[in-house]
Amino acid sequence: MFQTLYSAFWWERLWLPANLTWADLRDRDGRVYAKAADLYVTLPLALLFLVVRHLFETYVATPLAGLLNVKEKISWRFTFYLIAFIAGMAVIVDKPWFYDLREVWKGYPIQSMLPSQYWYYMIELSFYWSLLFSVASDVKRKDFKEQIVHHVATIILISFSWFTNYIRAGTLIMALHDSSDYLLESAKMFNYAGWRNTCNNIFIVFAAVFIITRLVILPFWIMHCTLVYPLELYPAFFGYYFFNGMMAVLQALHVFWAFLIIRMAHKFITGKVVEDERSDREETDNSEEEEEGTKNGPLSNGHPVLNNNHRKTD
Repeated sequence: MFQTLYSAFWWERLWLPANLTWADLRDRDGRVYAKAADLYVTLPLALLFLVVRHLFETYVATPLAGLLNVKEKISWRFTFYLIAFIAGMAVIVDKPWFYDLREVWKGYPIQSMLPSQYWYYMIELSFYWSLLFSVASDVKRKDFKEQIVHHVATIILISFSWFTNYIRAGTLIMALHDSSDYLLESAKMFNYAGWRNTCNNIFIVFAAVFIITRLVILPFWIMHCTLVYPLELYPAFFGYYFFNGMMAVLQALHVFWAFLIIRMAHKFITGKVVEDERSDREETDNSEEEEEGTKNGPLSNGHPVLNNNHRKTD
């Protein structure tokens, strides 16, 4: 029974274009290809990430928060996202498919794997596993359910793109997502430290980068690349629909979060009290936050600010 299900799941017609088999992706002549078994290492690496996070928050974030006289510690995600973005750009910036998206599919799926691509994938996937593992212990955000969907969809997309050799497209998508995340986390750090003007300015930059990358570049360049260009080479197959379906799920989440970001920007413009729309508090704490926000006042040096009364344990 198990063998039957296993064989059905790995049937080539599900995941590969017509006339291609898994045998075509076996290592040969010094060329190494991605394999599903490579992903097993991401589970122990995810646990290692949790250990590193604990050590980082204990010996780096907590002393730093003490120096700044704040309780919240969110520098772990900022540190990872910044390093991941820099590393991701280093992986793709010298590749031809970074400048010409048609190169993403040149020779597909017979595209050998580079060591830099291997480590970029393993680290990114391990990190998202660690986020999923720790979600129950982290303070819930208002968009808790959307975060769960996002983490699961991301893990599925990264895993699928790996074993079906969508690696070139995958590296572009991961770097695109990392390009704005570290800005949001840095804005939160300055907010909690009381550097409100700096926080506001970084948030504006974050909003612009988020909207450009996830509502313009991702749907009109990257998704166009994954939807249109493959059909010029082979007929659509299940894996093609599956990958782009998961991309559509992520894009729907981006639209949802963009709505929250734009709503915050509107509050900046109108001078209303502003709090992080993706607050790290439970939704049941909203009334308390609003009362505290009113006491603090809506403006700092003439500008509306992010509410500085969040409890953050990240």
